[in-house]
Amino acid sequence: MAPPRDLREWIALLEREGELVRISAEVDPELEITEINDRAVKSGGPALLFENVKGSAHPLWINQFGTERRMCMAFDSSSLDDVAARLADVLELQPPQGLVEKVRGLQKLKSIAASRPKTVRRAPCQELVLEGSDASLDLLPIQKCWPDDAAPFITLPAVITHDPHTGMRNVGMYRMQKLGPRATAMHWQIHKDGRADYLATDGKIEVAVALGTDPVTTYAASAPLPKHIDELMLAGFLRGEPVELVRAKTVGLDVPANAEIVLEGYIQKDELTEEGPFGDHTGYYTPPEPFPVFHLTAITMRREAIYPSIVVGKPPQEDAWLGKATERIFLPAIRMTVPEIVDYDLPVAGAFHNCCIVSIRKAFPGHAQKVMHAIWGLGMLSLTKAIVVVDEWVDVHDYEEVLFRVGANVDPGRDVLITEGPLDHLDHAPTRQFYGGKLGIDATHKGPQEGTREWPPEIEMSPEVKALVDRRWDEYGIPLDAAAGNGRISQSSRPLRRLLRR
Repeated sequence: MAPPRDLREWIALLEREGELVRISAEVDPELEITEINDRAVKSGGPALLFENVKGSAHPLWINQFGTERRMCMAFDSSSLDDVAARLADVLELQPPQGLVEKVRGLQKLKSIAASRPKTVRRAPCQELVLEGSDASLDLLPIQKCWPDDAAPFITLPAVITHDPHTGMRNVGMYRMQKLGPRATAMHWQIHKDGRADYLATDGKIEVAVALGTDPVTTYAASAPLPKHIDELMLAGFLRGEPVELVRAKTVGLDVPANAEIVLEGYIQKDELTEEGPFGDHTGYYTPPEPFPVFHLTAITMRREAIYPSIVVGKPPQEDAWLGKATERIFLPAIRMTVPEIVDYDLPVAGAFHNCCIVSIRKAFPGHAQKVMHAIWGLGMLSLTKAIVVVDEWVDVHDYEEVLFRVGANVDPGRDVLITEGPLDHLDHAPTRQFYGGKLGIDATHKGPQEGTREWPPEIEMSPEVKALVDRRWDEYGIPLDAAAGNGRISQSSRPLRRLLRR
C-alpha cells in the first residue's frame, strides 16, 4: 500500500479500519463540535465526520490525526520512527564506493527527483468554481472553537505563497479568522516563512489556501522546514509519489489538484486588522494583535466537498500527533547538525516549544551546555524555553526516568544554565513579547574534570541473578500485572493523584 492519494481515500481507509464514526445528527459548528471532539480526542476516540452541520451543506472532518495509529496510517508506516528512517536514508547519502552502492545511491537520488510536484491541466479541486459574490466563506462550516474566540477560525489550511524575490514556494499552516463572507485575517507569526514572504512584498501578495488535502500533504504544511525546501516536495517524498498541482483560477499559484476546497485571493501590503483572541495550543487565549487581511477572489472545490478542521487547546489535542510526527521525522536532520544527539522528546504538555529533553553521547566537560546552545540556534527549536540534557542510556520518552535523573544528578549551582533568547510568538509568560529567559538543565553524570567528587555507581542487579529469577519465576507463584510497569504509580490516574496530595 501507499499513503492515501486524497482525503476521500483517507476517509475510506479509516472507515475500513474502524477508525471513523459518521455523525448524522445536526451539530453546531459554534462550540458544540469542539466539545464533542475534545471528548473524543482525550479518550483516544475515532476520526469524526459530521455530515449534518448547522448552516452549511458541507460535512466537517476532524480528529483525523488524533491517535498514534492514525498518524502512522497516514504515512502507511508501522511507526513514526520508520518514517524518519526514510529521511535518514537520504540525508546520510555518501559517495558510493562500489557498484552495488552506486545502484542504491541512484535509486535514492531517483526517489528525491520523483518527489517534485507535477502539474496537471484538469483537477478535482476545480469541479466547481465560484467567483465574485458567489464566492462566500458563509458556505463553509467554519468552527468557532472556544467561548472567547473572536470569530470562527479556519484551523487546518495549507496556505501557499511565493517568495517575491526568489519565486520559492512556501506552504504553511496559519489560522485564518473569518472577518466576513470574503475576507479573513492571516495569522502570520513573526518567526514564520509566510510572514517573511509578506514582508518582502511590494504592493500585494497572491495567496491560495488548500483545504482537505491528503493527510501527508496536510502534515507537510505544518512541518518546520527551512525556507529553501518545498513542503510539497517533502510531501511527495513521504508519499512515494509527487503531489499533483493545477494552476489556480484567479491567482498565479499552483494548488493541490486533489484538495477538497481551495480559497484564492490576495493580501495587500500593510493592510492590517485586529485578529484574536483565539484559544490556542498553549491552553490559553492569545490576545488580539494586528495581522494582514486576506481578500477572497474565488473558491474552487470538488462536488460535495468535505471541510477539514482541527481544534487546538489545552493538551492533549489532535495536534499532539502532528507535533510528535515532526519530532520523530526530523530527528535525522537534527543529528546531521548535532551528531552527538541520540534522541529527543518534545513533551505534549509543554506545547512542544516549552520543553525539550535530549540525550547525548557525552564526551567532554560542558558537552551538555554545548548541545543546549546548539538547539537554541537550530531552526524553530531556537524558540525552546527549557532544555534538559541526559546521558545516552536514558530514555528521553520516560518522563519518570528523566525526573529521576534531574533529581539525582543535578547540583543547581553547577548544572542549571539561565540565559536569554527568542521565544514563541504565542508564549504569554515572558515580560517582553518574543524574547525572554531560557533554562538549561544538565542532568548527565559528571566526571572529575567537572570538579565533582567521585561519581557513585548506579544500583543494578547482576545479570546472573536476573536470569536465575527469570527461569524460576513460575515456581514462585507470584502474579504480576505487566501493565503496571516496574511498580510505578500511574500518572494517568487522577483520583490516585488527588489522594496522594492529601
